[in-house]
Order: sequence, then C-alpha cells, then structure tokens
Amino acid sequence: MSRANDDLVWMPTIDRAAGPVYRSIADSLEEDIRAGRVAQGTRLPPQRLLAGKLGVDFTTITRAYAEAARRGLVEGRVGRGTFVRANRAEPPMPPAPLQAAHPADLRMNAPPLPMGLGLQDDLRHDMAAFAADMELDLLLRYQQVGGSQADRQAGARWLEGRLAVPPERVLACAGAQGALLALLSVLCEPGDVVCCEALTYPGFRSLAAHQRLRLAPLTMDGDGLLPEAFEEACRTHRPKALYCTPTLHNPTTATLPLERRRALVAIARQHDVRIIEDDAYGALAPDAPPPLAALAPESVFHVSGLAKSVSPALRIAYLTVADPRQVSRLAAAVRATAGMATPLTTALATRWIDNGTAASIVAGIRQETAARHAIARETLSAGDVMGSPCAFHLWLRLPGEWTRGEFIMRLRETEIGIVGSDAFAVSTPPEAVRVALGAPKDRQDLQEALRHVAELLAGTPAMSSMVV
Repeated sequence: MSRANDDLVWMPTIDRAAGPVYRSIADSLEEDIRAGRVAQGTRLPPQRLLAGKLGVDFTTITRAYAEAARRGLVEGRVGRGTFVRANRAEPPMPPAPLQAAHPADLRMNAPPLPMGLGLQDDLRHDMAAFAADMELDLLLRYQQVGGSQADRQAGARWLEGRLAVPPERVLACAGAQGALLALLSVLCEPGDVVCCEALTYPGFRSLAAHQRLRLAPLTMDGDGLLPEAFEEACRTHRPKALYCTPTLHNPTTATLPLERRRALVAIARQHDVRIIEDDAYGALAPDAPPPLAALAPESVFHVSGLAKSVSPALRIAYLTVADPRQVSRLAAAVRATAGMATPLTTALATRWIDNGTAASIVAGIRQETAARHAIARETLSAGDVMGSPCAFHLWLRLPGEWTRGEFIMRLRETEIGIVGSDAFAVSTPPEAVRVALGAPKDRQDLQEALRHVAELLAGTPAMSSMVV
C-alpha cells in the first residue's frame, strides 16, 4: 500500500527485491489506481522531488513514469506535469518482462567509471594545470618517435612492481594496437605462422589478417592456454611468434598460473619462438603471477596499454623490447606505421604516472570493478560463468538449447547488446558470449541489464520466441 507524505500527493511502496525499481514504482501506481487510492486526473509528484524522497536516481523515476504511460495509466501534459488518465476505457498493457527501458550496451569492454572517489574535480584541476604548464615546443614541433626520455622513464615506472625494465628498452606507442602492428611487421613476414589462444583478442585477428599471417589456435582450459598445445604447434607449424594474454584473458578472464608461464617460456626458448605478451589488464590484477617478460626478458615483447586500466582516451601503450638491438628497428616500424604516439596524449600519460593520478584511477577502477563483479555474481548465480573480481568482463557459456546467435538476437530484442564467441574464435566458436560489466554508466543500469540476461537464461529459446 502507498503511504502518505506531507509534500507529495502520492508515494509508492517499493519492493526492491522484486525486480527493477522503476517497474516496482509503476506497479505500485497501478495498484493504487485500481484500488481507488489515487483518483483519475491526479497530478503525480514532479520527478526530481519523488526521486529525492525515495532516494533513487532521477532516471529511475523517468523510466517509471514512462512505463506507467506505456501501460495507459498516465499522460504527460506539456508544461504542467504527469497526470493519471481521466478516461481509461482500455485495460492497461501488462509489463513486458524482458523489455529494457533503454538500450544497455554490454559489448564494449571499457573500464567502469570510478565512483565516489572525488576524482572528477581532481582530474579537472590537473587538466587545467597541464594546459598551463604546457611548453610551446610540445605544441608546435614533432616529438621523438617512441617518446622522450621522460616518457620512457614514465613507462618504466608504470611497469614497476610487475616488470623491472630500463627506460632504454621502452617505446611509447599509439595504443596497444599500434605496438602490436609494429611488432608483427618486424617479427613476421607474410605467410608466417603465429600461435595464439583459440579465443583471442579481435584486434589481433584483424592485424594478423592485414599482415597476411596464418594463425595457429592453441587449446585452452579454465586456466588459459595449454603449454602442451604450444609445444605441439612448435613441432608442427614452426611458428615465428606466440601472441597471448596471460592475465585476465579476453574474453575468458582466465589468468595463467605460474607453472604454465614457466612452461611456456621454456618451450619458446627451446624452439626459438618470440612471445608477444599483451598485458592490457595486468595493472588491474595485483596478485597475478609475474608477466612472461619477467620470466624470460630475452624472449618476450611486453605490451602494456593504458586504455583498459586508466582511460580509453589515453591511447598510449608501453612496448618493452626483448632484444635491445631491436629497439631502433621497432622505433622505425612505429614511425612507418603510426608516425609517433600523439605528443599531447603521451605527455598527459607521463604527467599522470609521475604525479600519482594514474595510480589513483587504477585503484578506483579496481574498486568499481569488484563491486560490479559482485552484482554479476549474484544476478547470474545460476549461469555457467567465468569471471574474476579484477576483470570488468565475464565469459558466459550458454546452457541447454541456446545457441549464441539466438541468445544474442533475443537480447537485441530487449535493446541489450552483447558479444558472441565468433568475434574471438580462431577455430570453431563455442556457444558462449562475453558480457562487459564496465559499459553501463552505473551499477543500477548494470543490475537491470543483467536481470534481463538472467531471465533469458532461465528459459529456453522456444519460451522466449515472439514469432507469430
């Protein structure tokens, strides 16, 4: 039953355990109208006032009123507000159980915005200081390929705690994609074989196709790629390189155990295969085993970008070169493919690493990621899910009769986007999808979207079909 309030004509009773809050508000209004507790023609409370009284986000009330209007309960009058409809000859439409209030994009694997740490004001202050301190030389001249000495030192500091490397072996590149392109152009020739996990980063697949390389997929399990599969590929294909993501693998979230890391570098040494280690998520996993580059610095080219651990706007990656003799050659490849990393972005990255801003953002992303992972673990408790509290994506293996294509299509009907295994598969794709937890703007939107996913998982393709 609704409760009276001195400031409001009507206040809903919310059952927060029953589903999305906006739907509970609409249900409460419908019940009160049917019971005669809210008369026809009643002007509902202003949305911001009701949001404040209920302690919910303004958009939640907007969605609730929109749902009530969809059911035929209320109507909006320009400049006057929202009113209970005076004439409802037709019965209200039942709420659609799988219809999202607005599109929810669970596709883009971006870090979540750190919440509640006061970073917004700090970042604005630092950006103003950055602009004030900027030298004219940085604005009006080309900069050194691979970064200045200060930029390379910042890159080495960024890696401290995971990888000890002298600045002379670090190159600042235009994002991880730029670093990978430079590496493939130096290490491989068209037609060469490169090993990779059977499920791998789509951007690497695109680069390999562009460079006309042949990919040899390696079998994986819940802990990542199998060393014996790599050894067999070395004997069979004689690959030029191995590309892998040992920490918080994309898409499965697997982190390779230390024993497997040691086995991989031993096999690479034995067969003289170079390893390209994509450490995109390493900064987010402080308890992960050492990078492959720390175990075999002479065999591993290590790529650590800032896009996943600090900000997608910082298209900077630090490439640690395994062989010091190849630094100049890789710098030439960077020059030929990208010219140089954007000087302003590189300078900002250096500043944020030096003054601790980057570390503060990483800490905030870790905290928000853990909170979102907890929401996902609770909401998708019945699903076959691979995940880590450090990873802002999940790997969801589909049950029963579901195929990835049909599951994606059904979610798309509810305006929720998700990525199927085809995007990552080098060989036969499994019936699985990747769920990006960082894309929704806040935890409430994430929980609402995941509830739709859980509802769909609880049924079958036949139960969810709307074809007539």
